[in-house]
Amino acid sequence: MAIQIRPLGDRVLVEPIEQEETIAGGMLVLPETAKEKPQQGKVLAVGAGRRDDDGKRIDMDVKAGDTVLFAKYAGTEVKLDGKKLLIMKEADILGIVEG
Repeated sequence: MAIQIRPLGDRVLVEPIEQEETIAGGMLVLPETAKEKPQQGKVLAVGAGRRDDDGKRIDMDVKAGDTVLFAKYAGTEVKLDGKKLLIMKEADILGIVEG
């Protein structure tokens, strides 16, 4: 999928990673309304970064391809090519998953 959204400023485009709901006997399927919102996702695109008071650009800490943890209700949900994506501020990202 070619990304058709370029985030502005310190915003990040994230594809949420759905958590599988499994039990010992197999798959447990929950209705969409009962599922927890995913709190982990893959960064697809990042903006250029915010500007400080002097107008200098502050580099982003995350980059495309990073797997990140984010606040439970962070971002704005958008649909692109049938996929649910989130656009959020970098400040809503809690950390980068390494390893």
